[in-house]
Amino acid sequence: MPAGADRPRDPGEGPARAPSAGAPAVEEEPAAPEGTPAAGGDEGPGPRAADIAREALRAARQDARRAREEAESAGRRSRHRRGDERPGVGRRAGGHAAGAGARDVRKLLADAFRMPEATDESDAAPESPDATAQERPPHGTTPDSPHTLADPTRPETPRIPHSMAAPDRDTELRRTFPAFPPRDPDGKGFAESWWGSAWVAALEQGALDVKRLERGRGYAGQGHVDAITVTPGLVLAYVRGSRPRPYRVQVRLRTLDDSDWERFLDAAADRPGHIAALLDKEMPRSLADCGVPLLPGPGDLEPQCSCPDRGHPCKHAAALCYQTARLLDADPFVLLLLRGRGERELLDALSRLSATRAARAAQDKEPASLPGVRAGDVLTPRTLPPLPAPLPPPPHPEQPPAYPAAPGGPDPFALDQLATDAAARAHALLTTGRDPVGQLTLWEDAVRLAAARPGSGLTAGTRALYSSLASAAGRTPSELARAVAAWRQGGPEGLAVLEEPWDPPAGRFDRARPLLLAADLPAFRPWRNHLTHPQGHVQLRLGRDGLWYAYESEPGHDDWWPRGTPDLDPVGALTGLGVTGEL
Repeated sequence: MPAGADRPRDPGEGPARAPSAGAPAVEEEPAAPEGTPAAGGDEGPGPRAADIAREALRAARQDARRAREEAESAGRRSRHRRGDERPGVGRRAGGHAAGAGARDVRKLLADAFRMPEATDESDAAPESPDATAQERPPHGTTPDSPHTLADPTRPETPRIPHSMAAPDRDTELRRTFPAFPPRDPDGKGFAESWWGSAWVAALEQGALDVKRLERGRGYAGQGHVDAITVTPGLVLAYVRGSRPRPYRVQVRLRTLDDSDWERFLDAAADRPGHIAALLDKEMPRSLADCGVPLLPGPGDLEPQCSCPDRGHPCKHAAALCYQTARLLDADPFVLLLLRGRGERELLDALSRLSATRAARAAQDKEPASLPGVRAGDVLTPRTLPPLPAPLPPPPHPEQPPAYPAAPGGPDPFALDQLATDAAARAHALLTTGRDPVGQLTLWEDAVRLAAARPGSGLTAGTRALYSSLASAAGRTPSELARAVAAWRQGGPEGLAVLEEPWDPPAGRFDRARPLLLAADLPAFRPWRNHLTHPQGHVQLRLGRDGLWYAYESEPGHDDWWPRGTPDLDPVGALTGLGVTGEL
């Protein structure tokens, strides 16, 4: 039957034209039934696919007719010039022109009905969840047949839209989620939350065939469900079945009206814990039981699929429902979007409602009376009681607590050392009013801290302390050990005698040598404030405080170490060494 023979002509189309000679008869696709949403979604009704096909076919017929007429005219002119009016020649030329026109028609129709490339994401994705006109296959093909009206002598590779994900078109009321990976076959259920389990229960209780549910669960577990688009009242995705072309699946759910949303917002604003739970991607049971049907019940889910199976639901729709339960587990706002409101809109409404209630409560609350004082009482002179007497100072600083050793923590020995020193300084400041270390230099303070450590010499217990203190002061541990001996001998003055030679005035220093000779001691060699034994193993040093400090060294070595107790008498300082008779 010629194309368009049974089709009623559109107004203004003109009389129907017969198909050209040699052109294939192409049957036009029937128009979409009335009420079917066109491509474009919410942007308004657009041109139907049947109208587009008719316009393309009409333009192709006109081009073929014009080409045939031009070919016949050119043939007649050529025959007239050659004088060739043999019968049959014109018919052959017209036949060739008609064949060329038929090829042009086939090529044009192949381009007009070509499916989108598999790598083109924007062509594979529908303009909106309700754009069903883009899925209707050309006449003569099944929903799963990817072949187009092309030249039958040249087969083409099937082009299958592999994804409908278009996150760049997402808005407040349209969210696209990527496809879930395949699940572990040993996993328990698709839903982990109680609201996700309620969604699965609504699906399974409203299903008419348990076997279709099992196959749909298998499809979902194997990752056959492509990216999922959620809009108010609709869940949309492509599901891969046994045929090459995926099926377009929809699951519809009734949206809530304004009165239902008012009851939901009131229930959510009554308890601050509800808002906090929603922000943590949780759905409280008390909020779901507020009298608003948030969760679907048996029969509330309305699946639709482009497959020929008319089960309720088919396995492709069941697979989409199971994957939607996983979406609800991750974000309960997906359920609220299905019911008609987006996440930002709900949070803004809850914020405004909470602020309004707080302001109304503040207005209704009576101001509390503030305590006052009479002006006469303020101006009345008062006598303050005397301060209590201070407590007597303790006889000595207490021992610090024991500090346990912890991996990566501070050294307990160093902590004990610092705590002991702080207690001693605090006790001295409390009893005398003076800080004993307030005027010390860094080196002097390091010597003082090392001297407070019990024991003498570089033992195993003090080696680490000496090393750290000497490194901080820029000295060596042996220098610190000698300075500690001088500090223990005479404090800060003893350290000054060790490190600062000076020239004493005439008087006591000059009288020291006769006193040593009177004690049957040899004549000591003087140098500045030092008096050294001729054998070079004993030395006396006069300090600025007038005391004599004794030092010892190995004979023949200039390695002097403080010994004994300082004394005003040089002979007494040597006597304190206990070796006076051997001198």
